Amino acid sequence: MSTLRSLTALAGAATLTLALAACGSEATTQKAAAGGEVGPDQICPDGTLTMGVEPFEDPKTLIPVYETLGKALGEELGCEVEVQISDTYVAEILAMQNGKLDIGQFGPLGYVFAQKQAGATPLASFAGEDGKVSSYTGGIWVPKDSPIESVEDLAGTTLALSESGSTSGDAVPRKALIDAGIEKDVKAEYAGGHTEALLALVNGKVDAAEINSQTLASATAEGQFDESAFRQVWTSEPILNDPIAAGPNMAPEVSAAVQEALVNLPADAVAEIGEYLDFTPPAGKPALVAVTEEDYQPVSELAEALDLTTDDL
Repeated sequence: MSTLRSLTALAGAATLTLALAACGSEATTQKAAAGGEVGPDQICPDGTLTMGVEPFEDPKTLIPVYETLGKALGEELGCEVEVQISDTYVAEILAMQNGKLDIGQFGPLGYVFAQKQAGATPLASFAGEDGKVSSYTGGIWVPKDSPIESVEDLAGTTLALSESGSTSGDAVPRKALIDAGIEKDVKAEYAGGHTEALLALVNGKVDAAEINSQTLASATAEGQFDESAFRQVWTSEPILNDPIAAGPNMAPEVSAAVQEALVNLPADAVAEIGEYLDFTPPAGKPALVAVTEEDYQPVSELAEALDLTTDDL
């Protein structure tokens, strides 16, 4: 079973709730009974496994998107999976730190802070068509007729970023400005999210905006963005997609069981998520693949280079 709700940063109040009927996995229960493997009683002793999700889109949008994943994971584990869509990046980290989450899907930068502050351990991330961990890129876009041709040309202009704490919408483009030596010459403004940054550009409120490949794909498909009217003047190196990580209180054998369940999920369990995170799950292969702390070391190094802490989220 899967329950989805939104978690506020401080009060932790549920503002959006959707309950789904699902049955426990007979296979999971039978394997545990026959072979002594970790079963539902160990994975979710209270009857529920709680999973957090970063707010990479409006929570109202993400709730139906994560309905399928929550149900599929619950059936694989043999217990209810409650998915909480956090209101902020920090809220999810604090929820895991305070024992409110068993597992969580974090943005790459959010995971780095969750690992440092909450003891999160990466389990799996979303696979691409080649069966390997999928990735995306950050980008900076301008109107087609803009005189801006490169990052250096952004000096003296306004730039819409998504929100503080975003990997591709904040840290990566800011590092590009620093590398170009113009970070103090650009008026960077937080729009409140990836889509909001894109719309700020579309509506002529800024000279340039961060638009990552994920937002580009979804906004173009939804008719919010006409790519022919704009140009991309900067692209980041590939960024590994969001990891799903275990909280610090999860026993190693339980973490291993949850990881196994994740990497056994079928492609259709995450197909809707792929439309937002810019990946196409591989047909006939696991929808998620195992990841390690080392996989996200480049993002950790980025946080250190920018001297970022959770106060910056």
